[in-house]
Amino acid sequence: MAKQEKVRKRILVIGGDGIGPEVTRWGRRVLEAVAEKYGHEFIFEEGLMGHAAIEATGDPLPEDTLSKARQSDAILFGAIGHPKYDQDPGLKVRPEQGLLRIRKELGLYANLRPIKLFDELLAASSIKPEVLQGADILFFRELTGDVYFGEKKKAEDGSWASDLMIYHAYEVERIARRAFEAARQRRKTLCSVDKANVLESSRLWRATVQRIAADYPDVTCTHMFVDNAAMQLIRDPRQFDVILTANLFGDILTDEASQIAGSMGMLASASIGDGTGLYEPIHGSAPDIAGKGIANPLASILSVALMLQIGFQMQEEAEAVVRAVDQTLKAGYRTVDIADKHTPNHMMVGTDGMGQQIIRFLS
Repeated sequence: MAKQEKVRKRILVIGGDGIGPEVTRWGRRVLEAVAEKYGHEFIFEEGLMGHAAIEATGDPLPEDTLSKARQSDAILFGAIGHPKYDQDPGLKVRPEQGLLRIRKELGLYANLRPIKLFDELLAASSIKPEVLQGADILFFRELTGDVYFGEKKKAEDGSWASDLMIYHAYEVERIARRAFEAARQRRKTLCSVDKANVLESSRLWRATVQRIAADYPDVTCTHMFVDNAAMQLIRDPRQFDVILTANLFGDILTDEASQIAGSMGMLASASIGDGTGLYEPIHGSAPDIAGKGIANPLASILSVALMLQIGFQMQEEAEAVVRAVDQTLKAGYRTVDIADKHTPNHMMVGTDGMGQQIIRFLS
């Protein structure tokens, strides 16, 4: 393998809310260890988004953060959300608006979520090991269309409300091509998930995917209704390779698929477009455990691996991070969310303990 050229990258770290700052701290530490090991230079800046930003500025995505994001080569993000907003759905300024806006402003139309089970965590899932072993799925979730961005209306008297589910053919086409290209590098099968038996937007989705599929004759393309896909993910996850789906369906299915990996604390994601990408764990802000030092940092660390691989084209460095995670799990270290009844007490670690082990194996 050719020696990796030494590079200089600017990275914006947005801790966000809840456990976000706790886990992104270790994502950053891993990036610093990679830079030291391989001779790269990573320049870090900090930014606010979500509830933390609302508290400080009144805006879930301050212009300062957005400006830094545009000038960065990549963004490492933590989590967003606060119980205050769950208890009052009528609040007009909400943390999630910051995440939706940064996706829109940066043109982050494709969310990649790898669902890969480390063998050491077979017992951590509620699904039978014989069903899970060998599962390896890559989700492509469209990010800038669907009901999240469609026109929203509600009656003044609160008697009805509507959210427009809208897609344009170009939005489907651009993420479909990304997914087909990825399938070519994997097992050459792609399943497009929709609800074309009911929804007009899904019929547009399916017709567009079928048209794009003709350009990739080496990839087997199938279609599945979302309700069936939800069942099949649990019944036989190994049947899937690349799954392509819309924003709402992808949001739900990838959270369901977290059980394949044993815990949401293990799942990384990359939100990409044609420029700066955003890399984040798929778990939420988990306010119930924030500040307790028990959150699992591995999803943030695996998001760093995606940043290195997809954003910076640093395959060797990305593999080193994943290998460090694998070695840490093989050594027996567990946070509470991925432990099982056979985990000895002395191998139970918190956020910092797990992060320190990753750095040890990486270095």
